Amino acid sequence: MIRLKRAYEPADAADGERLLVDRLWPRGLSREKAAVDEWLKDIAPSTELRKWFAHREERWPEFKKRYRSELRKHDEIVADIARRAARGTVTLVYGARDKEHNDAVVLADAVRSRMKRKS
Repeated sequence: MIRLKRAYEPADAADGERLLVDRLWPRGLSREKAAVDEWLKDIAPSTELRKWFAHREERWPEFKKRYRSELRKHDEIVADIARRAARGTVTLVYGARDKEHNDAVVLADAVRSRMKRKS
């Protein structure tokens, strides 16, 4: 099972394994409060893509397309997250304010697609 959660929301036992999937550490958040099990910054969008997107909703369709392309280069990490999610709950933790337009949404879709291919 894949869940998404903002880094600033309190951690919960129902989160299962918490994976931070942003390239930058969330501002003002201590490592203790973040309560992440692992920081997978290599799976995050490239710096260039992140800066281009700048959380501008009108760029969302193109961002999704470009980020999916970048994710193909990290198939091993996507596969690993899919394996973990097949065994139990995995929560992708992100820092963005927008819960519908962020990299974790795209990554979760990629992981779910990967899980469907394997079943």
